[in-house]
Amino acid sequence: MRVVHDVGEVSFDRNSVVTVGSFDGVHRAHQELIRNVVARAKQRGGRSVIITFHPHPKQVLAPHKDQIRLLSSLDERLAICEELGVDTVVVLSFTYEFSRQSFREFYERTIVRGIGVNEVIEGYDHHFGRDREGSIQELLQMGREFDFTVTAMKPVTVHDEIVSSSAIRRHLLEGRVDRAAKLLGRPYAVSGTVEHGDGRGRSLGYPTANLVLADPAKLVPADGVYVTAVRWTGASHYGMANIGRRPTFGDGGEHKVEVHLLDFEGNLYGTRLEVRFLHRLRDEQRFDSTSALVRQLDADRAEARAFLRDYEKILRASPGEAASQHS
Repeated sequence: MRVVHDVGEVSFDRNSVVTVGSFDGVHRAHQELIRNVVARAKQRGGRSVIITFHPHPKQVLAPHKDQIRLLSSLDERLAICEELGVDTVVVLSFTYEFSRQSFREFYERTIVRGIGVNEVIEGYDHHFGRDREGSIQELLQMGREFDFTVTAMKPVTVHDEIVSSSAIRRHLLEGRVDRAAKLLGRPYAVSGTVEHGDGRGRSLGYPTANLVLADPAKLVPADGVYVTAVRWTGASHYGMANIGRRPTFGDGGEHKVEVHLLDFEGNLYGTRLEVRFLHRLRDEQRFDSTSALVRQLDADRAEARAFLRDYEKILRASPGEAASQHS
């Protein structure tokens, strides 16, 4: 897959199948759209082109009023596009000046006359351009004018819920990581580097890896205790993660993501971990004593192991379903 940051780096090819979007999360609906772009390009003997933006438009247009928490970093988006077989991804720098283009200006300059296009495939609710003025109807009119096909994808649903980035954010912010995973097509994950902590977890018999998140703009699920799958170079382990402010110790300030790895001993300081959230065990709580906290952690660990036994059975029994939901 070729990644470029300027339309001028893409040779003109009238036989291109193109889609445009932020694709935050690259969830099931995005994946379905991208698979269609790739398939149609192959049918036409052409190339598949994804046009996306960095930073996310809402980070530029509403940085304070409506600050967005991202579901995926640019690197994560690109990795999934490559897995899906995309030929070219154009990553355009999104600025306020860029946002003032009209729908027509962008499509005519960038796609029709810049990249070249035979077919545009977009989601059913696609809007683009200055003040989101353009829609599928305007795009269909441009297709008739410039002789390219426009295909609008139908909504993708999971258990009668329309798959969308906003729905996934809502589930994560309410701690429903299982539900978010079904809409994403994989468990939600954050990445970060392990830093030295205060050693409290180790003193309790539950040493933790304290994460400094790689992307501060990435959404962190609701405070609480979760069953996780943790990966780093050459290794992976299941674990339990605590998200919150550790009220038992009266920390009250710094918000942390801490991960205890099951059946692991070793030094991970400075290591970059990917933490995938599989299941929520409980809310974060304040305990009256460290012994009460340890008793709860013992119960959490037993519950986590029980969940993981069932989880592993599902993975073994339904590898196709597991790949789509838990890979």
